[in-house]
Amino acid sequence: MAKLRKGDTVIVVAGKDKGKQGQVEKVLKDDKLLVTNINIAKKHVKPNPDRGITGGIVSKTMPIHASNVAILNPQTNKADRIGYKFLEDGKKVRYFKSNDEVIA
Repeated sequence: MAKLRKGDTVIVVAGKDKGKQGQVEKVLKDDKLLVTNINIAKKHVKPNPDRGITGGIVSKTMPIHASNVAILNPQTNKADRIGYKFLEDGKKVRYFKSNDEVIA
């Protein structure tokens, strides 16, 4: 899904973090996203003295599927859908479907 990009502010619409907001850190393959402070999991890490890694329990951001998030419209502060349109100069841009505002 190419509608969400790095830096977009999104809101979670399904799952354990429903209602939380965050920014897209990275877009992964298979329609998955890394979102700041969303879908945090505890991972047990073994110590590796050669690499200087100390062992313990680490909080890690896990991928979330793109269908479980929606872009946040800053004017309405609600989830919105995205569409594409061409401007007069021929440039293709994304826009919010609810109010036809171009996404910066």
